[in-house]
Amino acid sequence: MPLNSRAVRGLAAPALLLVVLGGLAACGEDAPEAASTEPPEVGACRLLDAEDVALPTNDSPVVDCAGRHTAETFEVQELPEELHDLEPDDPEIGAHVYDTCAPSFASFLRADESAVMRTVVSWAWFGPDEPAWEAGARWFRCDVVGGGPQLSDYRALPETAKGLLEGLPPDQWMVCANGRTVNGSPKVPCSEPHTWRAVTTIKVGEAGEDYPGDRIVEVTTRDFCSDSVGAWLGYPDSYEFGYTWFKQAEWEVGNRRSVCWARTQQ
Repeated sequence: MPLNSRAVRGLAAPALLLVVLGGLAACGEDAPEAASTEPPEVGACRLLDAEDVALPTNDSPVVDCAGRHTAETFEVQELPEELHDLEPDDPEIGAHVYDTCAPSFASFLRADESAVMRTVVSWAWFGPDEPAWEAGARWFRCDVVGGGPQLSDYRALPETAKGLLEGLPPDQWMVCANGRTVNGSPKVPCSEPHTWRAVTTIKVGEAGEDYPGDRIVEVTTRDFCSDSVGAWLGYPDSYEFGYTWFKQAEWEVGNRRSVCWARTQQ
């Protein structure tokens, strides 16, 4: 074997490549297109469902916002440089997106923290697909969607969801439950028949604090909701209340609120 065999192989490869490409061109086939690194556009609308939202990437076609759609992009940003070398599913990326899009979501809807916890709409985020990531794309996109943990059957959104919860939010966008108890009952928009309404929330901790434990969070939530729901109902002689509290997994991604529910006559 000659000493310069590596160089010979290196020189021979381009010649072989030209022959193969020529054959492909003769058959009418195009070379694969390079992955696009262009970020999506804010304000774009799409038809998404729960299966789409469960995935880390999404390339659903954009639809006319004046027509039926279940998602609207409200935030697109580039990841900070210190996160560029991480894997796409690294928790640090998820934490950065949450810290960016959670407050942006509330601002977009013009809602306070309590209303955001009691609405049937939610938000989802997506990153570039694998080819685009490998090509250098480092954007993330956040969409408001007409459903989520509170409502798995996604509803069509208005032409824009901007300001959706401003002032006194319409019942169609607020969450209620229809069943004997809050837990285990299907969640429905409050514009539909229901037996429970989410009426207030309680903040059970601050950012940066360690999780205090299930028992403390539950008891704190229960005691607050007992008083809060009574006040919301006008201090009747008797009433029923429920509460939804979240455990350590939700705490770790930033949630610090529990939800209080009032039994209704509807």
